[in-house]
Amino acid sequence: MTNENQAINGDLSQRVVVATQAMPWSASPGADVWRKRVHRVGAAESGQVTSVVRYEPGARFPGHDHPQGEEILVLEGVFSDEQGDWPAGSYLLNPEGFRHAPWSEQGCTLFVKLRQFPGADRQKVAMQTQDQPWQSSVRRSVQWKKLYAQEPYTDFMRLEAWDSPAELGQINFPRGAELFVLKGRFADAHGEYGTHTWLRIPAGGALTPNSDDYCELYIKEGGFTYLREAPEIRDTPQAIGE
Repeated sequence: MTNENQAINGDLSQRVVVATQAMPWSASPGADVWRKRVHRVGAAESGQVTSVVRYEPGARFPGHDHPQGEEILVLEGVFSDEQGDWPAGSYLLNPEGFRHAPWSEQGCTLFVKLRQFPGADRQKVAMQTQDQPWQSSVRRSVQWKKLYAQEPYTDFMRLEAWDSPAELGQINFPRGAELFVLKGRFADAHGEYGTHTWLRIPAGGALTPNSDDYCELYIKEGGFTYLREAPEIRDTPQAIGE
């Protein structure tokens, strides 16, 4: 069990794998809103956080601001706020200055990143990824969909579909990367990564998939620029979370 004041996977030099499906849900400040935090640096309720969040049917969260922005990918159900209803597959990037009081009538599950997007001039993004066609990639057996990229910011996010991961060879991440498995699974020499597994690859790291299972992933590169590290807490990378 992780102390509330201790960083969660706060050492960016470490390769981290968290199988969130195996983690227990923890309570949040919102009634009937639960979470599984895979990364946190800073105070328990105001630090940088990456988590899987679940709203029970009818759950509501109090109105709140989003300093340094918020990113949401709706995994299941329908997420709602004052700007609309966002069904599974919806992607939202809410920049600094955004405020809402979200809810879910039928319940939903989200992948959420908080306080990792500084910059008041970032574009707001609200899109249904399922309506976007897959684009061909220069890499064999890969298709992709753009989620966000904006100069001069270094972070860029996308979805990728790997038809046959073993055909990809070595995938290099010179600036590090975060991956979240949305559908299917893949494997490499270190293990197997099923649906809703989160991986963080340190700068200069790589993946060499060796499986033939189809999978879809959220991938973020260039985001380490905006992450705070907790070097004073050399926390052990957590295999299943808190």
